[in-house]
Amino acid sequence: MNGHKTKYSLLLRACGIALALTITVPVHADTDGVTAGLWQAITGGKFDLNLRYRFEHVSDDLSPGGVPLRDANASTLRTTLAYTSGEFMHLSAMLEGEQVSRIFSGHFNEGTGRPSRYATVVDPDGTELNQGYLRFTGLPHSDLRIGRQVITYRDAPLHRFIGNVLWRQNWQTFDAISLSNTSLPNTRISYAWVWDVNRIFGESAPEPLSAFKGSSHFLNIQNTSFKHVSIELYAYLLDFDNAPRFSSQTYGLRLSGKYPAAPRLDLLYTAEYAGQWDFGNYPGNYNADYQLLEGGVAYRPGRLVDSLTIKADFERLSGDGTPNGAFVTILGTNHAFQGWADRFLVTPNDGIRDYYATAIIAVLGAKLMLAYHVLEADHTGYQYGKEFDVELSRKFGKHFTLGAKYADYNADANTTNVTRNSAQAADTTKAWVYCMLKF
Repeated sequence: MNGHKTKYSLLLRACGIALALTITVPVHADTDGVTAGLWQAITGGKFDLNLRYRFEHVSDDLSPGGVPLRDANASTLRTTLAYTSGEFMHLSAMLEGEQVSRIFSGHFNEGTGRPSRYATVVDPDGTELNQGYLRFTGLPHSDLRIGRQVITYRDAPLHRFIGNVLWRQNWQTFDAISLSNTSLPNTRISYAWVWDVNRIFGESAPEPLSAFKGSSHFLNIQNTSFKHVSIELYAYLLDFDNAPRFSSQTYGLRLSGKYPAAPRLDLLYTAEYAGQWDFGNYPGNYNADYQLLEGGVAYRPGRLVDSLTIKADFERLSGDGTPNGAFVTILGTNHAFQGWADRFLVTPNDGIRDYYATAIIAVLGAKLMLAYHVLEADHTGYQYGKEFDVELSRKFGKHFTLGAKYADYNADANTTNVTRNSAQAADTTKAWVYCMLKF
């Protein structure tokens, strides 16, 4: 583990020394073309400022040790300031600082392992380097990055396997070398070697909450050669020294697309399958699988309603009922799946069968999203519960967004659920109000 930390430490020091030497070059040296170009790249970049305030209320019926949890109220502000340099000899750099602060009042469990009587809201205070990488574009049709970065392969927020957990105030990032290439027609091939996963619990949390350390490999291939279907192949090999229980290898295929059935009506469809096995430091053997089937329609009536999308889904993450025998997506943006109440961030031993429907309506510049989940165990088929979710958001101009969101999970009181599960057998409701500024 120390070797991985040393690699990244040396990289940051080298970058810092290079920037320091460049900044101290005398002004008269700008007459030299190379120095002038380098100076222009450093000073000719752009700044980005993002602020997101959020109030989150959680009522949770969990009673750890027989003691009921108190309702949580979290009032937090996420601030990021980023600078992306210009390009010099196909090289550029990006630095982004992130700060999460409690403001006003409120009590909540930050989820970092410290004892608390309150329900959990994983938005700990802290100031961190969110991203810091060098980028090289000198290879044909390629983008090479080394350092701390966001890695995703699908549209936000639906990062099923690899994501930045963007709903939380402290984002997940990766210390990695990543390469994407588009040399083949209609094809993007992406690869990343990752040695640290910087998790949402913050640097001050104990390992492995703060970070997964090890050596992992991501391979993702996407092809859009066919008119009405996109193909995605992927292999994610995760090997964590400090969290061997989550070491795994996952291989999958996804087909998705839309078919124009009428001038303003599209048919939507997705099918996906993945298999998962033990890998690397995993203490034992297991295998599990994943399936997704989705069908829907997207209608653009115009006038007051810009668009209406309705989808029905079946998603299965298998589980055999034994500890650590379930299909797990530990690096995904799991808040976007199995309901926003976050009862299924880590797959229960009995697995998940999720039957759900979503409706998204864009009207008068606002977006309304409704979702309803019926959640069952894959092993023996008993019911976990049902959940209703709703979100309303609206953008005002280019820079400001305002939104509200609500999740209501109603647990099923059947004997098997109560006996085998704690979180999935307890009701919870969550409500959010948020606003964002981007410059």
